[in-house]
Amino acid sequence: MLEQEFLESLQRYFSEERNTAHLVLHQLHELGKPLLLREEVQDAFARMCASDAGDCLSGTPVERMLQATQEAVIDGDWLYLAVRIRVGRWGYLRLNSSLMFVEEIPVSEFLYFKERLVEGQRDGSDHILEIDLEPFLRGFPKMHETRSIGRGVEFLNRRLSGQLFEGRGKGNRLLLDFLRVHRYQQQTLMLNDTVNDVGKLRSALRQADELLASVAAETPWSELAPRLRNLGFEPGWGKDAGRIRAYMELLLDILEAPSPASLEHFLQNIPMIFSIAVLSPHGWFGQSDVLGRPDTGGQVVYILDQVRALERAMRNSLQEQGLDIDPQILVVTRLIPEAEGTTCDLPVEPIAGTRNARILRVPFLDPTGQVVPQWISRFEIWPYLERFSHDAERALLVELSGRPDFIIGNYSDGNLVASLLSQRLGVTQCNIAHALEKTKYLYSDLYWHDNEEHYHFSCQFTADLIAMNTADFIITSTYQEIAGTGDSAGQYEAHGAYTLPGLYRVVHGIDVFDPKFNIVSPGVDEEIYFPYSDTDRRLTHCNEEIRELLFGDDGNDRRGVLSDSGKPLLFTMARMDTIKNITGLVAWYGACKELREEANLVVVAGHVDPGRSSNEDEYQQILKMHRLMDEYDLDGQVRWLGMYLDKAFAGEFYRVIADFQGAFVQPAQFEAFGLTVIEAMSTGLPTFATGFGGPLEIIEDDVSGFHINPNHGAKAAQHMADFLARCREDPAEWQRISTGALARVRARYTWKGYAERLMTLSRVYGFWHYVTDLERDELRRYLEMFYSLQYRPLAQAILK
Repeated sequence: MLEQEFLESLQRYFSEERNTAHLVLHQLHELGKPLLLREEVQDAFARMCASDAGDCLSGTPVERMLQATQEAVIDGDWLYLAVRIRVGRWGYLRLNSSLMFVEEIPVSEFLYFKERLVEGQRDGSDHILEIDLEPFLRGFPKMHETRSIGRGVEFLNRRLSGQLFEGRGKGNRLLLDFLRVHRYQQQTLMLNDTVNDVGKLRSALRQADELLASVAAETPWSELAPRLRNLGFEPGWGKDAGRIRAYMELLLDILEAPSPASLEHFLQNIPMIFSIAVLSPHGWFGQSDVLGRPDTGGQVVYILDQVRALERAMRNSLQEQGLDIDPQILVVTRLIPEAEGTTCDLPVEPIAGTRNARILRVPFLDPTGQVVPQWISRFEIWPYLERFSHDAERALLVELSGRPDFIIGNYSDGNLVASLLSQRLGVTQCNIAHALEKTKYLYSDLYWHDNEEHYHFSCQFTADLIAMNTADFIITSTYQEIAGTGDSAGQYEAHGAYTLPGLYRVVHGIDVFDPKFNIVSPGVDEEIYFPYSDTDRRLTHCNEEIRELLFGDDGNDRRGVLSDSGKPLLFTMARMDTIKNITGLVAWYGACKELREEANLVVVAGHVDPGRSSNEDEYQQILKMHRLMDEYDLDGQVRWLGMYLDKAFAGEFYRVIADFQGAFVQPAQFEAFGLTVIEAMSTGLPTFATGFGGPLEIIEDDVSGFHINPNHGAKAAQHMADFLARCREDPAEWQRISTGALARVRARYTWKGYAERLMTLSRVYGFWHYVTDLERDELRRYLEMFYSLQYRPLAQAILK
């Protein structure tokens, strides 16, 4: 809902300043487009302000309206606006340029108007399924301040701890019951049956405190166990007397007067996570020879680094808790019999750099029960996921000798499978989107039917809606991923209201103020991505190979020979697809004389030979790349390497670019996080990255790197040229940004911090689910029906 004062001021303006208001609406109509995005509205308004009539618009309600507009829909005299007054707060307006009136309308009417653009005029009695999940969330704790978004666990601890421990000892009893349920296989942990009420727990804690005060702090649990067991305590309190005593004193403080901080500190040390299942079905999931294949890139790197960090965090935590237990992590993915030289046909594969983490591969089965042998695009896998979830469940239970304690889903398909598994197994579930396709592809929801044959967005968006609302909690890499910026909507925010014309409309899908959202930023492997100045660790044996790649002959999936090897190098590396916008960068470079004079461009992406590509989008981008190289005559200034670099080699490649006083460029149209951004920054390489998505938060503009707008390529290219020119005149300028990049990564993006925070979240959400009604049973049942009646037929239709 819009603020009443703002709406009334807007209505008065249209009544009293009809001429100026009409001019504004007329200018928008003159653009001749039925759909306008925020930037198009802003550009049109900027042109109005620059005209003779511009002065009278400053400070008016119309200015505020247009500045807040995220989307405009035009049909004849009618103009409908989606207005975002602040993060997460939307309203919808209907205006008429002939009658000169403005009114607020419900979201369903705005979506209906958009549907008419696609389907034409419809009979008002036509029915379309309308999804409104808000009624299921009434009475559930919800945040209201934008600064709280992404800090869900902090909010829950503050809100629920006060309610839980109010009066009559209810909270203390629930906490006691929670401590009594912990087991590892047949071993009882924390409390045994001796302690069966809160009074006995308090008494046992006091007696234990006297005992622990009388022995050395280093006394191990094994020596204390007989006496502590007699009091009712089992392993899990700590490895020695000092830790056990501190932990028990913390519990006494909570029983006496709990605080959110002390409760979280207590919960984050409870031994309740011994095994984790990580779901990532699509793509080629392996440890080598897979990066750069279709649907395979940063997500694989992310998960493998995540698993290594989680295993270290789990092992350290269990040791501190005094438990001799080997944690287990299984990455559950798809087995591909036609593995093309990769290990994707191995049912079980140990993960390098871990002691007990493995990749567990389960094949897709077709409707007849036969194994599907070949790779399948992430857009085509939806019919296989339900059966895959059952097969994966059986394999998991066998491999772990029981159910996992925590399930993590990755991407839309993995999140859906994680939702199905967690509901059947009764396990806490975390979702990680990595990227949500609806925000990557323009109007992919509105024109879903036009793209259905290739992308099957109807399945994906339905799966996303189900998984987002089923998850116990969701982690994102940045705030932007959830709620965007003050000017633009975030990935999840864009799932609040949308329509798939003819299928269903969503009037309330996901709420960014839901406390299930938490920001947990990943890091980089510090053994691989370290500063260029750390000469003792440099992989100098790679230098000759890297120089040959940069300055050698063309041919063999390489194109272009750099004629001036003394220039700084601009470097970019990504999959060759439309969203990554590699060809966009090459076009900017080719058209910018100043940038071509200042630097050479090195591109590591895709294949130079289009015949080697098995992906249509990649194939088209490769052809476009060749056209651009020819059109701008770039063969002497652009070096295109059609290959993918393994991690260790890539780390040294970044550092060699830094040796040349170059820069890294990430030009994506949208990037959910941007692992290559922090990889480059962690080597000290100045970085230019898209202002849409995670890099906007990773980089502090002109301090630790630079933001660029992929929609304004000429400006972006000139920005790079100006920076390199300044560095040529004053090398301290390059060093300033390099130092800022290193400091930023050290402060915010480490895997150790990531793993510890994720483990804390899993325990805290597990606790609140045990002691409160966070299960949202009514919502779960509704989503099960939505799955059966909507998702399942859509998925099955793909195979027909």
